[in-house]
Amino acid sequence: MAQPYKTIAAAASDEFVEKKSRFIGFIAPVTTEEAAVDFINSIREKHREATHNVYAYVLRDRQLQRFSDDGEPQGTAGRPVLEVLLREQLVDVAVVVTRYFGGVLLGAGGLVRAYTQGAKCAVDAAEVLHMCPAVELELDVDYSFYGKLTYLLPSYGAVIQDTQFGEGVQMRLLLRQERLPRLEKELRELSSGTVAPLVLKQLWSHFDTE
Repeated sequence: MAQPYKTIAAAASDEFVEKKSRFIGFIAPVTTEEAAVDFINSIREKHREATHNVYAYVLRDRQLQRFSDDGEPQGTAGRPVLEVLLREQLVDVAVVVTRYFGGVLLGAGGLVRAYTQGAKCAVDAAEVLHMCPAVELELDVDYSFYGKLTYLLPSYGAVIQDTQFGEGVQMRLLLRQERLPRLEKELRELSSGTVAPLVLKQLWSHFDTE
């Protein structure tokens, strides 16, 4: 089974000032290198007057990692930004830390700390998602069994996406993939073998509850 991973829900940013230099950390979810490059270029375009636009990104696809110091001394900017993403175990994300130079030199150690903080403040501003393998299911039951389902499904952390009431009840729900065999078994036992979930598709999703 594929391993769970962490990413972010949406773009976010935050900023701080260090010895008169303004640092702005931007983060965005990306799933391809093209999307990462587009995001980086959009920040560069928006902040053309900035002294540096340092970036790093990590993709699940081919476990790709890229970073750039964008003119800062080698090893003082891009690598620290990448290290934050690796330490936070985030993938499918891109970060740009924009610097407007304030006239005071920070030195190599100061730059490492500032770019690390820039990346971390961007991460902290974002909503982190814990993604895991999931299945979208369809269940067709009669009304007498529907009450049992409404009692049973919360114990599996299932997310009900849609319910249609007709001659019977048709439900569409999202479930962690690892919990499907146990749910199938319990449904068979409760319904004497008459109720079985239909797997519509496999996907990655996040769940608010364990």
